Amino acid sequence: MASRPQTTAVPSQRQYRPQTAWVKSVGYLIFFSRWLQAPLYLGLIIAQLVYVVVFVIELVHLIETVLKDPLHIEESVIMLSVLGLIDVVMIANLLIMVIIGGYETFVSKIDIEGHPDQPEWLSHVNANVLKVKLAMAIIGISSIHLLKTFIEVGDLGAPGSNNEEESLTGDVYTGDGVFWQVIIHTVFILSAIALALIDRMSQNHGASARSLTHKPSDQVVDPIDPSPVPQGAVAVSGYIIDGKFVEQR
Repeated sequence: MASRPQTTAVPSQRQYRPQTAWVKSVGYLIFFSRWLQAPLYLGLIIAQLVYVVVFVIELVHLIETVLKDPLHIEESVIMLSVLGLIDVVMIANLLIMVIIGGYETFVSKIDIEGHPDQPEWLSHVNANVLKVKLAMAIIGISSIHLLKTFIEVGDLGAPGSNNEEESLTGDVYTGDGVFWQVIIHTVFILSAIALALIDRMSQNHGASARSLTHKPSDQVVDPIDPSPVPQGAVAVSGYIIDGKFVEQR
């Protein structure tokens, strides 16, 4: 005997306990308190404007250095200046991600759907994605600083050199200082990997939960006839004579 087809249970909507007017007012107050973060993001926009001024000043200094003595330009000095410009740009990118992503995630949605200049990552931004992107941006900034340190220290730590050495920019570096800078950069990388793994595990957990919620019914589908066939049904062959099915023995 064929078993009855099983139907998939539709998850019910979230149920709320009856709340008094006071409890609802407190909830709305907490919800609207997210707008207190809006002035913080506006302040970050001002900070980004400051970095634009810093970038222009650094660029003017680089041009002055090149024009002062074009025939005797030290490559290391130019490289340090360019790395400084890249550092400012990457920090500005970090500010953009914090301002747009943070506002979109924690304050309110930005109605720019269909805008040609909409960032690609903004369509799927959430707290986990934002943390991973910020960690990657911090690693990039740390890499620039570490590369600048390696260029400036020169042969620090080489046989015959002093324990402390003055860099091209006049700053003094020590072997211990460079060592701890490498350690901190490594910690940044490990932290970013940990955040990416946590985000990956949360996505897999969410996908498995959705698959369990939308579990298909226990039915068999004939590849020729797409209509559902009850579980346990047996296929038989026969003929149709005068509108009646006659099973073939």
